[in-house]
Amino acid sequence: MRIKVPAVRTACLLIALFAAIPSAYTQEAQHAETPAAAAPPGQKGGPGARAGGTPASSAAAEQHKLPPDSTTKQTIELPGRSLTFTATAGSIRLFDDKGEPQADIAYTAYQLDGVHRASRPVTFVFNGGPGAASAWLQLGNNGPWRLDINAAMVTPSSAPDVKPNAETWLDFTDLVFIDPVGTGYSRFVATGEDVRKKFYSVDGDVASIAVTIRRWLEKNDRLLSPKYIVGESYGGIRGPKVVRNLERQQGVGVSGLILISPVLDFREWSGSSILQYVASLPSFAAVARDRDRKGELTRADMKDVENYARTDFVVDLLKGQADTEATNRIADKVAALTGIDQAVSRRLAGRFGIAEFRREFDRRDGKVTGRYDASVLATDPYPDSSSFHFGDPSGDRLVAPLTSAVVDLTTRKLKWRPDGSYETLNGAVARAWNFGSGMHPVESVSDLRQILALDPKLKMLVAHGLFDLATPYFGSQIVLDQLPPYASRVKLMVYPGGHMFYSRDASRQAFRTEVEQLME
Repeated sequence: MRIKVPAVRTACLLIALFAAIPSAYTQEAQHAETPAAAAPPGQKGGPGARAGGTPASSAAAEQHKLPPDSTTKQTIELPGRSLTFTATAGSIRLFDDKGEPQADIAYTAYQLDGVHRASRPVTFVFNGGPGAASAWLQLGNNGPWRLDINAAMVTPSSAPDVKPNAETWLDFTDLVFIDPVGTGYSRFVATGEDVRKKFYSVDGDVASIAVTIRRWLEKNDRLLSPKYIVGESYGGIRGPKVVRNLERQQGVGVSGLILISPVLDFREWSGSSILQYVASLPSFAAVARDRDRKGELTRADMKDVENYARTDFVVDLLKGQADTEATNRIADKVAALTGIDQAVSRRLAGRFGIAEFRREFDRRDGKVTGRYDASVLATDPYPDSSSFHFGDPSGDRLVAPLTSAVVDLTTRKLKWRPDGSYETLNGAVARAWNFGSGMHPVESVSDLRQILALDPKLKMLVAHGLFDLATPYFGSQIVLDQLPPYASRVKLMVYPGGHMFYSRDASRQAFRTEVEQLME
């Protein structure tokens, strides 16, 4: 769900709420495996059972090890149907090349009963961050139970009651929700800083997820099943790289890749790049139009803004602020599209950062917009301050009910009771993350090109929310437009809503239909 930006303009992409081909884990007789080569040091985290830190000693690791897997039989009643399935909450242990245990990766799996599993799809789901758990997707989108996470109505004190999910994907695919180390209940079992450096890096993270997927397939006799990968947010970086690692390093083919509100390329959405303004403008305008509109806004309603962003807007941006006429044209047009005061827009030369838009959009009423979903407004805690002192009302208010709900589901219904905290959003992971170094910021577009070129049958769906300012939909459109013709089969869908657009009933239903068609 979250995105952490590597020491660049954090207002463009979400911080921790987000040269080489990834090395394989080495394999020995007992599946002894290790992530790719060590990354530069991260920051030291907490000890013991805290998911983000390595244990202080081997004895501490043993004391806080995850319990044996728990498998239960479950049935949910849904409109017009009932689903009976096997649920397993458990973990997969990863080893280094010497056979030493490194980490326990927690997962929750749902497999429908009474079907031929060898021919039935199985979908592996993970979130982003780095540092975000899969609970957002499991309970917000496609798992068998759902919690209301519509931030326009939910508050931290909302009851964490889950109900059967009529939009679960379990009708047409089995589901495996994976929490990378440091998220959910996943944790290190090795001591020392080196293991953190390995796992909290782009390539080490990808390798650990790919090996977990292969090990689960082997453990459950599902290697013959069609396999799909789903990644959200920073999962847009993880997803294509995981598919490539599975194909080249693990010997596992993938039938389809689904990316939800992804970031695909950090190179153009930060620093001095003018493309950051092009990417965000349609979402800014969508927020303004949604507030004034009766009835649901759709992407079709934003075509004029998209056309302007592609043409006159970017041309005037390229002329620079030294061109007063071009700058005023931009500022006045942006003010007209967003409803922000013209004087403010001119002061900022029409170049609004994400945080600036969030504060200025409804400043006259002392409100700030959400970042995950900018259609959500909340009171600015410091409306008279010259600095920004507000969080994200479209995300922060969801953490408490979501965490309580997933812990209750896991421990009471699925009967798996790890000790320690469930990390829904782990800032320690984000702060310690190593994005690499050099002149090439992290991107997954090169991996997309490779996997789409290698397998002409690979299906791919990208889905975004109109009001998402963490990963604006038009940013993905720009990236996908630059792919060669062989990648034209990649489908981009944009739904009303924000980063978690699936929190809206109609968007979740439409997205489910799209995914089911993809898997047919």
